[in-house]
Amino acid sequence: MRLFTIAFAATALLSAPIASAEVTSSSPSTFTIHVEAEVAASPQEAWRDLTRIERWWNSAHTYSGDASNLRLDARAGGCWCERWGNRQSVEHMRVVMVTEHEGTRTLRAIGGLGPLQEMGVTGVLTFTIEPHPNGAKIRMNYRVSGDPSLNLQALAAPVDSVMTEQFGRLVRYSSGTLD
Repeated sequence: MRLFTIAFAATALLSAPIASAEVTSSSPSTFTIHVEAEVAASPQEAWRDLTRIERWWNSAHTYSGDASNLRLDARAGGCWCERWGNRQSVEHMRVVMVTEHEGTRTLRAIGGLGPLQEMGVTGVLTFTIEPHPNGAKIRMNYRVSGDPSLNLQALAAPVDSVMTEQFGRLVRYSSGTLD
């Protein structure tokens, strides 16, 4: 399994125009990651880009080794899934909410990504895209909670690194600068 390998491409992270990225809270039973950035794309284009996860997610952080096997069905009950080979598949997350209000769109999914899945934690990942004077602002929040014996605060930094990398890739894809 390569999803959420602690090592990540620091150069990719440094080249992403991320306005802020941080672990906003952590404890033995929970952590929260918040990242946001502005892109020159319209909110509609940024939303389209978000839902094309196979185009921006890093293949190194998939089970199959190929991000083109990912799909994100952006509707309540939709699957963020990966399928490859004859019978191999992973449900990374389940979409539980898709809303739009006054030009702001939100997608929320529940699931533990990578090794968090096996730990039985609850992860709530929320993307919000809203109009901004220069295009769109994209926000990502990932809140993970579970049994305190898991010592989740020790995982906050490595998960933050991987999620911030992925977010940076989304921002660069939406900006037209992802290689």
